[in-house]
Amino acid sequence: MSYRAHPFHWVPGAGQRHASTDARPVGTLVYPAGTEVSTLCEESVQADSSEIAWLWPTCSACNRAAHKLAGLPPVGGAR
Repeated sequence: MSYRAHPFHWVPGAGQRHASTDARPVGTLVYPAGTEVSTLCEESVQADSSEIAWLWPTCSACNRAAHKLAGLPPVGGAR
């Protein structure tokens, strides 16, 4: 089996870790702070690239949508 990157990226914003299919700037692993990002939960958030932001809780709607895009079963206990 070969590696295939997921069609989304995680981005902290608005107090949660969201998932997005928006393109990141070439050569970056994260969205730069303040970048307006459309999320899988259909919100628009400003990216927060601080270290503490990566510890925020995961948006449950983004998590469900990300699992579906990745072809994975839902996470146990997800609503």
